[in-house]
Amino acid sequence: MQDDPAPRITPLLPPEWDAAAMDALGAFPKSLEFVMSRWNDGGIDARGMHALGTLARHPPLAKAFMTFNAHVSGASTLDARVREIVILRLSWLRRSEYELVQHLILGRRAGLSETELDRVRLGPDAGWAPADSDLIRATDELCADARIGDSTWANLAERFSTCQIMDLVFLIGAYEVLAMALNSFGTRLEPGVQHLDSAARAHLHTVRPYNAGV
Repeated sequence: MQDDPAPRITPLLPPEWDAAAMDALGAFPKSLEFVMSRWNDGGIDARGMHALGTLARHPPLAKAFMTFNAHVSGASTLDARVREIVILRLSWLRRSEYELVQHLILGRRAGLSETELDRVRLGPDAGWAPADSDLIRATDELCADARIGDSTWANLAERFSTCQIMDLVFLIGAYEVLAMALNSFGTRLEPGVQHLDSAARAHLHTVRPYNAGV
């Protein structure tokens, strides 16, 4: 939108990514390949380009984070639907429109319905199946207390293995720090990438953190 302030850290565009940046961003090959393919096709829907372009300014940090992100985003023991529910809830709680817009698309691809996508903002008691409710509650508890509560942990342990629960905690942590970075750096959506509608955007930026309701 035209009233968005300028980013605090201006992202480098793909032609400015030197060998060190390309090596670092390549630690998450799928992400780099997506952005480069869209750039080479004319820059249409180059989602993620500004996030990568910001990280490109600090290749050692980028390589460490992208290695971590590659695991939690695709190589973990959690399936895509579980990952997207959690990332969407975290993005909502952290008021990260950049993250939220990206993962609304990925959530649809992972099988989430439009009703479920809308329901993410309402919290764990908004008509979810028990397993999904526990995932959202775990996200809320980690954001609020840096700890999954005993009851939620017991519910998760009935459905997920130890490795899966570990992956869940680290997934939330990865997107927590990414939301902090994107919000602090003022990272803006790429040209042509659609913002949330005005009502949803206003709600996102006024909702209190950790509020399980509207």
